[in-house]
Amino acid sequence: MRFVIIGGDAAGMSAASRAKRNAPDLEVIVLEATTDVSYSACGMPYNIAQSERDMNDLVVRHAKVFKEKQGIDLRLGHTVEKIDRGRKAVMGSASEWGTFEIEYDRLLIATGARPLIPDIPGNDLPGVKALKSLEDGRRIKDYLAANDVKQALIVGMGYIGLEMAEAFHARGVCTDMIEMRPRLLPYLPEEMAALVRKELEDKGIGVHLGAGIKAVESRDGRLAAQCDQAEFTVDMVLMAAGITPNSEIAAGAGLDLGPGKAVAVDRFLRTSDPDIYAAGDCADAFHVLTGSRVWIPLALRANRAGWAVADNITGSPAELPGIMGTAVFKVLDLEVARTGLSVEEARQAGFDPVENLIQSRSRAHSHPGNTTISVNLVSDQKSRKLLGGAMVGKEGAAHRINSLAVALHAGMTVDDFFQCDMAYAPPFSPVWDPLLTAANQMLKKL
Repeated sequence: MRFVIIGGDAAGMSAASRAKRNAPDLEVIVLEATTDVSYSACGMPYNIAQSERDMNDLVVRHAKVFKEKQGIDLRLGHTVEKIDRGRKAVMGSASEWGTFEIEYDRLLIATGARPLIPDIPGNDLPGVKALKSLEDGRRIKDYLAANDVKQALIVGMGYIGLEMAEAFHARGVCTDMIEMRPRLLPYLPEEMAALVRKELEDKGIGVHLGAGIKAVESRDGRLAAQCDQAEFTVDMVLMAAGITPNSEIAAGAGLDLGPGKAVAVDRFLRTSDPDIYAAGDCADAFHVLTGSRVWIPLALRANRAGWAVADNITGSPAELPGIMGTAVFKVLDLEVARTGLSVEEARQAGFDPVENLIQSRSRAHSHPGNTTISVNLVSDQKSRKLLGGAMVGKEGAAHRINSLAVALHAGMTVDDFFQCDMAYAPPFSPVWDPLLTAANQMLKKL
């Protein structure tokens, strides 16, 4: 059997490697449009923050390892342009070999996603960048090295935008951020979002909400970015307004699409064609709490889905229960974490949500270095079931969120969660962990 994979990043190479482990005699062909495979995309902002680091430090496994040690037929510079489902073949063009056509028995679409670039004049100027691929990271780092970048504008305030604000700050670049939405991080309670905004502004980063970009033009060797509220004269513009799935070849083949135009898959990662699978940032998923289709592109899901596809095509059926949207990111000195549903998302899903927000301490009150940590919980009034939560603090938020994520996966009520036996030692937590304090206050509300 021939297993063909379109895309050689997290989902694609996870599927290829596991398929060869499961079935060493299986023919596995990976078609990757770029020259990069298997790298830590999430590490790029932190790499960019350090001028002396090589962007290639983020490569987890080089292409030759997949070829020579694992027996995977990995073909770089191969862009798939069409899927012919009737003939079970993919067609495209290769950078050095011209056009190609390859037949498959099973096919995985793992084409990822790409940055959303506003359709405005000047979006292709040399100083206008986006960050998604390793090559994007190289271009940004090369531009910073070759140019005297003293001021930058970031368009968008999602994960990448906020992480890149920290990277620019670390390199001494004066930074402003604009966001079309009227709220910063709308899935957080306003009090929590205000903490993030204060952290940014205290470090000298300008925050401009309700402001979209209209045009960028070259002016006297710099860039003039025209926005709804003002004009910014900068040396670099980073487009970080979100991403969109690379689902065009799937749509062209007549496969069903889901939320955000991601490729629709079932819990076995099958598309509407049973011989074609999809995984990674190009594919949708089911939300654990609502059962609804969602598009939440995250690294763990991509890798897990790649494994599941490999198991399914090699005879070990693997069904994924879904995704919770658990995420954490760093904003300068703050850790920001979330999982499950916000109160508004819970309301839209048909729950009767109750939320609370408490402030606690990251360590015992008498222990040196303890800091404030804010904890938000969301639960359902009728069932008392936990629905979600978020945390913001200088320490202790990033890993505590995993406890809440596990509770959500287990379907715990607030009562169940409050009885959990959590570890205590003064350097790490008060006797009553902040999550338990939040659960206790939620019980009083319920």
